[in-house]
Amino acid sequence: MLFKIQEKFWSFGHQFTITDDQDTPRYLVKGKAFSWGDKLSFCNTDGKELAFISQKLMSLRAKYEIYVQDQLFAEVVKEHSWFKQKFLLDVPGPNDYEIEGSFWMHEFEFTRHGKTVARVQKKVWDWRDSYGVEIDDGEDEVAILCACIVIDQVLHNESNG
Repeated sequence: MLFKIQEKFWSFGHQFTITDDQDTPRYLVKGKAFSWGDKLSFCNTDGKELAFISQKLMSLRAKYEIYVQDQLFAEVVKEHSWFKQKFLLDVPGPNDYEIEGSFWMHEFEFTRHGKTVARVQKKVWDWRDSYGVEIDDGEDEVAILCACIVIDQVLHNESNG
């Protein structure tokens, strides 16, 4: 499945629209404007919250938690690496996703059990942040899309100091 994640240009808090390959809106992400740390609500187009993303502030590494129905579902943690950007989407059980990519090329791959299951590429020369996300059939698209939002937040926070 192909998705496009686009951040709204003018908004209080971070807001994203996620469309499918036919440009049909599939998900909305609404950030809280005045909060300590990033807090984002991942919703379907009817406004029903499917997941909630919350930044953990007292952590040595960038860390975000993803909640589904008020239960901790997964954590996204930025791993230390010298040459590449690395993240871990830590889902309970043996279903973790390793995320690796290039900050300069704005390309990331999600792998699980050694197999690439999703690819992300940023559209660089655009007025607003825009990502193309290709997710293999059978993968958890909400978890992967939430992790993409987290990566955008982490890289945005790092570039702003």
